[in-house]
Amino acid sequence: MSGSGFHVHGPHDHEMEHAAQGTNGSSRLAVATAVLATIGAIFSYMGGYTQANAGLFKNNAAIKKTEASNQWNYYQAKSSKQNLAELSTVLVTQPEAKEKYRAAIQRYQTEKEDIKRKAEALEKESLDWDHQSDAQMHQHHRWSQATTMLQVAIALAAIALLTRRNWMEYAMFGLASVGLVLGGMAYLHL
Repeated sequence: MSGSGFHVHGPHDHEMEHAAQGTNGSSRLAVATAVLATIGAIFSYMGGYTQANAGLFKNNAAIKKTEASNQWNYYQAKSSKQNLAELSTVLVTQPEAKEKYRAAIQRYQTEKEDIKRKAEALEKESLDWDHQSDAQMHQHHRWSQATTMLQVAIALAAIALLTRRNWMEYAMFGLASVGLVLGGMAYLHL
């Protein structure tokens, strides 16, 4: 640089300046890609975790539903025995036999009430597990959407790097932002 404030760049200076600017843009895309890949890996893990939970919760719901069904079958068996005892009170003529069957009817009625409460409680547990499974699947879908957006953003970053198109870089950052918002929604169970 001369003392008069007039400066002339040499050809080498000009090329170095352009190369440094290109490297800076490439570096920014490379760092963004690495960060997105890391966040995407975390989102992918969370998606798998919530999907596994949904399966386990659905399995628990099925087990409780089966237990409830068993209780309802037991209830039906007690009802059949109660009906036979009621029929027996009509058919027998001895007072002591009638009294025996009336006591059995009362016992079956009491047993059925306990069985019914157990069956209804098991059905409620089954529904609770189903709701938890549905919530986990919803969260899984959010994690999957977020992961997909980040994967597409990473692909756009590679295309932007190769083609040096600014609009591709902007699209990459836009999709990455959508992916991060979706990941936030998954984290917040929205």
